[in-house]
Amino acid sequence: MTARHDLTPAAPWTEIEVTDADWEAADPDLLTAMYSQLVLIRTFEETVLELSAAGLIHGPAHSSIGQEGGAVGSTIGLTSQDTVNGTHRGHHQFLAKVLGHLAPAGIDPRAPIPTDVRAELLRTLAEICGLERGFSHGRGGSMHLMSKPAGAIGTNAIVGGGVPLAAGSAWAHRQAGTDAVAVTYFGDGAANIGSTLETFNLAAAWNLPLCFFIENNRYAVSTSVHEATKEPRLSARGPGFGIASWKVDGMNPFAVFLTMQEALAHMRSGRGPTVIEADVYRFFHQNGAFPGSAFGYRSKAEEQQWRERDPIAQVAGQLVRRHILTPADLDAFGTQAATVLAELADVLVEPVPGGRAGQRRIRAAEWPDPAFVDVGVRGDLSEFAGAPLADVDSYAGSLQPDTVFVEAIAAVLGRQLATDPRVLVLGEDVHRLNGGTNGATRGLAERFPDRILGTPISENAFTGLAGGIALDGRFRPIVEFMYADFMWVAADQLFNQIGKARHMFGGDDPVPFVLRSKVAMGTGYGSQHSMDPAGIFATAAGWRIVAPSTPFDYVGLMNSALRCADPVLVLEHVDLYRSTGPGPVDDLDYCLPVGRAAIRRAGTQLTVLTYLAMTNYVLTAVQDLGTVDAEVIDLRWLDRASIDWDTIGASIRKTGNVVIAEQGALGTSYGSWLGDEIQRRYFDWLDQPVQRITGGEASPSISKVLERAAIAQDAEVVATLTEIMK
Repeated sequence: MTARHDLTPAAPWTEIEVTDADWEAADPDLLTAMYSQLVLIRTFEETVLELSAAGLIHGPAHSSIGQEGGAVGSTIGLTSQDTVNGTHRGHHQFLAKVLGHLAPAGIDPRAPIPTDVRAELLRTLAEICGLERGFSHGRGGSMHLMSKPAGAIGTNAIVGGGVPLAAGSAWAHRQAGTDAVAVTYFGDGAANIGSTLETFNLAAAWNLPLCFFIENNRYAVSTSVHEATKEPRLSARGPGFGIASWKVDGMNPFAVFLTMQEALAHMRSGRGPTVIEADVYRFFHQNGAFPGSAFGYRSKAEEQQWRERDPIAQVAGQLVRRHILTPADLDAFGTQAATVLAELADVLVEPVPGGRAGQRRIRAAEWPDPAFVDVGVRGDLSEFAGAPLADVDSYAGSLQPDTVFVEAIAAVLGRQLATDPRVLVLGEDVHRLNGGTNGATRGLAERFPDRILGTPISENAFTGLAGGIALDGRFRPIVEFMYADFMWVAADQLFNQIGKARHMFGGDDPVPFVLRSKVAMGTGYGSQHSMDPAGIFATAAGWRIVAPSTPFDYVGLMNSALRCADPVLVLEHVDLYRSTGPGPVDDLDYCLPVGRAAIRRAGTQLTVLTYLAMTNYVLTAVQDLGTVDAEVIDLRWLDRASIDWDTIGASIRKTGNVVIAEQGALGTSYGSWLGDEIQRRYFDWLDQPVQRITGGEASPSISKVLERAAIAQDAEVVATLTEIMK
């Protein structure tokens, strides 16, 4: 007969309940600190809902009223060095972390609210209203709150989007040799998101000090947790990944505090990540001041049952029972909090002249200057002051004419790792196969085992983790995508998170993130492993893009990418890996200047703009044709902010004709935006419309014949140049 063996997870899964004895033993100062935070956060949220109802908040107001217990109980034991991030419903988490930072010993409810606390409450309120004095000058609003001094590293509007970023913060804490931890807050909806589950696995595999704090408020908008999953006890996810997990009543702040203390001891002792599921309840709908019952997905009876477990009432009852505070003390602090929040709101709003009674508007002086709209999309490149800039014509070192392209990649990465302890490389198989799938990290895993990190196949998680590392600021990650098509798997992290982070949070914080990826057209890997992503990244604000076509350029452009305080995509092409060209012999530290193209061939009749491996195809075609005096410009920097308009403009004024040559598909063509911009800038100098050479509409397919038909090479260049010169 078949033998059966019941299996149990290796990681513990525990539910915590507090007893009367626990309450009796609780530190009075802890309980008063909890009460002060709970009341201030609740009063703040009520003020937000009032302003929203009056039309004074542009956009959503995701109230956390009712859920304060989980946030206060979990953050009150953290230090300012510990970091937290959260979801779109994150006012309470953010404020709890800020209040703990400002008053680590707690706010005395019998004393006036401190001036610095009032100032941060005002700043938070201003940010939610979209005003200049906010943390991000109003750009972040309700869903994107950040205060780095307090360790609040950013709430997030994408469900589950902030979870991988918190893993990066946790990695940085550990790599820096501290015992700090990261806490990422999310709800029952995000517990089913791929990026969250990928990060569970990655954090567990790498033993990161990261707490996954699930606020299970039972509804993702109006869809109940029982509709969304077979296992509504969401902490059950943890043991499946080998993560120690707890479940607790989130309406009881003290129970949450005791649970977090166990989790902190686990993480600070180096035992890896934790999961805490706190059962909480939002008293209002997803957005605004109406209860969920008003929309039909919850009953009034259910709402009343949860309101009877109000976290403020629970802590207040214990404070009175133990004679720590009197009912009069509690009432007085509630009144003081309401008065202070009303005063802070009056700083931002004023009566409408001639309006109806009670009608208010935002004070004109509080709005940000419209001219600020694009400031901080990228940095100002001040980090290049004093950089060792060089191009091939000004390089003082020795050049080797037959340097192998891929060996130049490994050489410059090795040099950066050896000279800058902040640099790390992560990606699939980068630590194996003698340098990854193409040899770009050859010999580096042995030399730098703690900074060449082979990842699980989880682009969303490890890209976001690297984004969190970049935002932390202590390290500089280089992420390798085996194929550029995989950017779609990690699109949220690349475009919604990393690309937008600097601008979204006010424009001041650097995002030193480098993404390496290859274009694999011509290798027979088909439609999902062959794309050229330049055209996509060029439409995404925040990114810089470099496309080296020679070993010398690769070294200089990688150095510039790593010095840059913006995220940079470094494109590579399989056609170039085994190619040879001039490369540095001894000096691997120079930077190619940002925004400088290279004239690969001078000419007078026609300007050809190209990049990456297509540069060599164009040069071959021009030489073979022999009848066209074409000027061939290798763009090198492809993003809007870094394109070399000086070189392009001078060439167009000379030739009057422009061709943009690329291999990629027509639909994602890089040249589409570039051609449009050229015709706007140089229309009076053009003898004919800008012409383009691209691949076909379809992605390259497996068949050798069909793949060749789908991409552009020298034959397509010859045909196009011949037609143009007619």
